[in-house]
Order: sequence, then structure tokens, then C-alpha cells
Amino acid sequence: MTQPFTIATWNINSVRLRRGLVERFLAEHAPDILCLQEIKCQDDQFPAKAFARAGYEHVALHGQKAYHGVATLSKIPFSSVERRDFCGLGDARHVECTVDVNGSRIRVHNFYVPAGGDEPDPAINPKFAHKLKFLDEMRAITTETGAHDAALLVGDLNIAPLENDVWSHRQLLKVVSHTPVETETLEELRREAGWADLMRHHVPGDQKLFTWWSYRARDWAASNRGRRLDHIWGSEALRGALTSMNVLTEARGWEKPSDHVPVVARFAP
Repeated sequence: MTQPFTIATWNINSVRLRRGLVERFLAEHAPDILCLQEIKCQDDQFPAKAFARAGYEHVALHGQKAYHGVATLSKIPFSSVERRDFCGLGDARHVECTVDVNGSRIRVHNFYVPAGGDEPDPAINPKFAHKLKFLDEMRAITTETGAHDAALLVGDLNIAPLENDVWSHRQLLKVVSHTPVETETLEELRREAGWADLMRHHVPGDQKLFTWWSYRARDWAASNRGRRLDHIWGSEALRGALTSMNVLTEARGWEKPSDHVPVVARFAP
């Protein structure tokens, strides 16, 4: 019997600090796969046993001490796991897994793109130059599946590409994450590689859609000055199978929350 398939992505901003929030999310929403970013720990420090007790026995890690790091938790066994080093810096910003779902092989890329610092000028800001170079190398990640049947690319891409992905398009045009060089580059590489923006396939582009709210806001819910920094992309086969897309805005109000919230996509069998 075939079953629906669900995947979630969440920048957790320290998995050890917010382990309880992850356990709560898994208990309440139970995705088949959860992709975490910014875990901020080495592989041997990751609380894998706690998540195994929650039913997620399969973990693919690319950890780093104090910074960055990605992890993919799954109820489904992995048939392969790969990690890529972008920009030759040794940063833990990517892990790729393959899972077998209802007789199909799906490749899942979990990404944490560099934030890029505060000044959107690569000539004076090495962090922004790094971000642009990272995006250029991401062009190699395409939907060409080879022996696979479909592909997903999820994670914190640290760019809000569309006008309604930010609280004010006009006021954020010179703010890192929504500058034209970032938004145009991201959309160009997405289209060239054949990725469908599944969140915007489900939620029309004329509607506001946010996944991140700054810690600096005194009342994040009242001001609602958010950005859509977290994304779920898929190959054409998965666009047709998408049945729902849920942004868990309420998680921003949990105790000691991440500044990002989980996004959950559900696919028909």
C-alpha cells in the first residue's frame, strides 16, 4: 500500500539548545523527513539518540563546531548520503540523501546558504562575496536525476526572491537577502536547473509568505516584518504530486524559539 510523503525544513539555530522544540515538532507533525540547518554542533555532539526514540532512526549529518551544520532526520532508510564542500572553505552547509518512497528514488538536498553579512557589496564585504560565489556553485545542483525518479532541494537559502517574500519590497531592496543581485541570481539558477518553487506553486505570488522574523523585533507577530528565507524546491514530477504546503508560523512564538519556522510539504503517493 502506498502512502503520502511529507518533508519539512527548519533552520533550528542550535539543535542542542532547541532539542525540545524539534521533539515537539516531530511529535505533533511527524514528517517522513526533517531537514535541519544551522545545527551548530559537530557530528558526535548531535542528539541522534533522542530523535531515534521519536522514530527518526536515520540521520545524515554534516556538522561543524559552533557554526553552520546541516542534518537530515528520516523515518525512511537512506540508500546513499553525500556531502559537498562549497567554495573550498570546509563549511558544513550541504548534505544529500537518497530515499526510496513508494517505489521511487528521491534525491534530497539539504542546504544552508551563507547569510552574506550586512553590506551588499562584494568588493568590501567578504561575506557577501562568499554568498555570491556559493550561489554560483549551486548551479551544479540540478534536477537531472540520473538513476533517480525525482529530486528535492530544501533549506535556508537566506534569500527572499519575490516582492511578496518580504514585508516591504521597496524598503529592503538594499538589504542583504533581498537585493537584486541575490534575488535575480537565485531565480535564474533555480529556473536553469529545472527546479520548481513548490511553496509558490501552492501559495500564489501575490500573497505575503514569510518563514523568518528577526529577534530584534519587540513584538514579531504585531509588526510581522518577515521574510521567506526557507524554501522547498522540487523536480517537475513532484510539483504535480504536491498536495499541501504548511508554514508553521506559530512556532515563532514557542518558548526560546528559532527565528525561523518549519515548512512542511506533503505529496500524494
